Amino acid sequence: MRIEVIQGDITRLPADALVNAANPGLLGGGGVDGAIHRRAGPRLFEACTRLPEVRPGVRCPTGEVRVTSGFDLPARYIVHTVGPVWRGVDHGESLLLTACYRHSLDMARALDIERIVFPAISCGAYNYPPEQAARIAVSAIASDLDEHDNRPGHVLLCCFTEHMTQVFRQALDEHVADHYVGNGE
Repeated sequence: MRIEVIQGDITRLPADALVNAANPGLLGGGGVDGAIHRRAGPRLFEACTRLPEVRPGVRCPTGEVRVTSGFDLPARYIVHTVGPVWRGVDHGESLLLTACYRHSLDMARALDIERIVFPAISCGAYNYPPEQAARIAVSAIASDLDEHDNRPGHVLLCCFTEHMTQVFRQALDEHVADHYVGNGE
């Protein structure tokens, strides 16, 4: 299994696909979504406007994915997913966040992607507690890769800040210790 946590700017990483922590309208916003839209260029906005709305203002419901070209990014594809907004206690948000990762990986396999890069979905403006989100991300990715013969072969979790990077590294270290080094015994 190849899961790696790095600190950096997701818009500068070469990959087969970058995952965009998008808003439901897919037309850009703040945080990683805004950065991806700015770096990908205006063709991304145009491509997103051509995606059908499933209801007014929603092109991608929470937990689902849509895909576009990477345009001016160093990636062939952008897999757009909408993470859940944290409301203070878990009202199903953990299932929706898990779905973001699993559906993104399903799309990666459908597109024959070998290297995919994820941001810390829902940890910015959507206020998901980083420690919980990191454990969900690592667990969802690891179990999905186990079920699908480690495809895609290289999964990066790219965090913008040092703090978030440490949180995600800790979650990965704990997962490895619990599941791959003696099963916690």
